[in-house]
Amino acid sequence: MANKLEEARKIINEVDSKMAELFVQRMRAAEMVYEHKKEFGLPILDQKREDAVIEKNSALIEDEVIRGYYIDYLKHLMSVSRAYQYRMQSGLKVAYSGVEGAFAHIAAKRIFPEANCISCSDFNAAYKAVANGDCDLAVLPIENSYAGEVGQTMDLVFSGSLHINGIYELEIHQNLLGLPEARVEDIKRVTSHSQALSQCHDYLELRGFKTEEATNTALAAKAVAELGDISYGAIASAETAELYGLKIIEANINKSGENTTRFAVLSKVGADSPALSSTVLMLTVKHEAGSLANAISIIAQHGYNMTALRSRPMKKHSWQYYFYIEIDGTVKSDKGQKMIAELGKVCDTLKVAGSFAPHTEI
Repeated sequence: MANKLEEARKIINEVDSKMAELFVQRMRAAEMVYEHKKEFGLPILDQKREDAVIEKNSALIEDEVIRGYYIDYLKHLMSVSRAYQYRMQSGLKVAYSGVEGAFAHIAAKRIFPEANCISCSDFNAAYKAVANGDCDLAVLPIENSYAGEVGQTMDLVFSGSLHINGIYELEIHQNLLGLPEARVEDIKRVTSHSQALSQCHDYLELRGFKTEEATNTALAAKAVAELGDISYGAIASAETAELYGLKIIEANINKSGENTTRFAVLSKVGADSPALSSTVLMLTVKHEAGSLANAISIIAQHGYNMTALRSRPMKKHSWQYYFYIEIDGTVKSDKGQKMIAELGKVCDTLKVAGSFAPHTEI
């Protein structure tokens, strides 16, 4: 019996020694994975990839009972790997527009939990921070389900050099905030970002509040806290209320119960990952009849489903427009390259602005 115990301990010691060496190798590989994700602005957690690895590797274990424990082991190992990558992420600099508590700040912290989030005065400053190399990534709003596209971000992507490497959906809950002692009857005027005011138009009109536009929702809340006037309210998030010592006077006052903002992650380099299965195209067409229809027809002929089409005026050319298009699928394939080549013949300008995983909620 003692011999069996000693033999078992010897096997365990030998296996543990090998596993220690392999663990270090795996963590070094995790470092390489993180460097790739940092460069391309990808989040550390890729649930689809982890699920695929677990399914593939667990199939190597024939014993069904042991397989269950092995799956638990793999999940724990991946959790440790993520924790290590999050530790490395602490040096990542992510630019956003606004101040702490703004929805862009909330989005940036949810996508990159351990990163250094750098406040910028506006969208252009956040974009330039990455283009100039002062920050690694930028997180900027690109569309709201109620108010529509965020034109400033789209214009920056069209005219600039950064790539979209992810689009993430953040559900927005707008709240009326005020000083701790304020009641709804005390509020006379309300400040917030123009889109927040638009989203809450019906509520504001019903209450008869006067409105003032602010650069963003967090700055509006900060202004209310600093002014100290109980008649002055702000529209912002619950996180912002806590941050600036305000209270939520009335919650969820936005017109639509489904209010979601999509945030784009922008990087200097375009990502190439199986998880990024949708593509953003930006183009201009000749100023003649049927030119846009020809471009759309080419996309359809190559089997791509177009999920979004928007036009934006070109600032330097009056009455001329560029088009923002989202399609299902990537353009890395032979089919995609043929489509791009054909589009190039009918478009004055054509830009593959980036790729993203559709409907990624944060």
